[in-house]
Amino acid sequence: MLDVYRRAVKRFPLGSVSHMFAYGSGVKQQEGYQKVGTPSSGSVIDLVFCVRDALGFHAENLHRHPGHYSALKHLGPKFIAQYQERLGAGVYCNTLVPLPDVGVTIKYGVVSQEQLIEDLTDWRHLYLAGRLHKPVTDLVNPSDNPPLKAALDRNLVSALEVSLLLLPEKFTGYELFHTIAALSYKGDFRMIFGENKQKVHNIVSPQINDFFALYQPALGELSQFVAVNMKGQEPGSRKPAILFEQDKSQTATAYHLRKIPGQLKSRLQKNAACRGDYPAVVDHLSVAPQLPKVLQASVNDIVWRSSVTQSIKNIASAGVIKSLVYSYRKAQKTFAV
Repeated sequence: MLDVYRRAVKRFPLGSVSHMFAYGSGVKQQEGYQKVGTPSSGSVIDLVFCVRDALGFHAENLHRHPGHYSALKHLGPKFIAQYQERLGAGVYCNTLVPLPDVGVTIKYGVVSQEQLIEDLTDWRHLYLAGRLHKPVTDLVNPSDNPPLKAALDRNLVSALEVSLLLLPEKFTGYELFHTIAALSYKGDFRMIFGENKQKVHNIVSPQINDFFALYQPALGELSQFVAVNMKGQEPGSRKPAILFEQDKSQTATAYHLRKIPGQLKSRLQKNAACRGDYPAVVDHLSVAPQLPKVLQASVNDIVWRSSVTQSIKNIASAGVIKSLVYSYRKAQKTFAV
């Protein structure tokens, strides 16, 4: 499949692209879906282009592929670049783009490197940062881009730390990665309708080894707080499982709370039943039994806002007809699973 992705992206203006990745059910196996790469699967391949120059990318891409764009193309590349960067989660999406020479249909998003790094480190939108909590297929090695690689790594550590705050002292690998994957879904308004309610399970279950590989460096970084306890079984199942045990002391909890992304700190400070600056909130919540509930609500606040604004934004960038067709296909997959 990697060859298919590379053939798909070579038609785009890659001069200003600093990173590319593919994700979604057409790229990573999900439970209940046909095997990835099956010609009859009908899955859309989701791509993201991280660019240094949004205006330059859209100017050249409009020249090469005007049919990819909705009526917004008539307003020119400058408007499209501004529309991308000033609204929603900072992503411009072109939806249901057929590539007959490759035999696939793609949906692709464009984001500036500056805004992607901000989302990864600060969780301003928890939009692409949330996508990148889960395994993806990199089409450019992020190690060649040190600032972006550092932000990608920080995003994974943040996801692990927030999940540790939500989990009990002992938990399985499946419970850990389900909690991580759910961070960017629980507050998403699309989970109310249009998305399979088992979406998170369908992602995690067949990709458990990929999750372990992705989070191994982050687990190593936090090894003083969490460790593999023993091998056992998933609750209510005979399947083998890796069991984890974490430090749930006030000291460990306060450490994680101090390290979480800035936007989440702001939301947590607003939602906590505590007056004062953030250090006071940490002192209060590090011993409060309601911490998981307040923390989850704070994560949901970020996701809800970005999911609504980006979805509204996508209607104009995709066009009304394509938006309706895309939503219909999503609903078909939901009810077919």
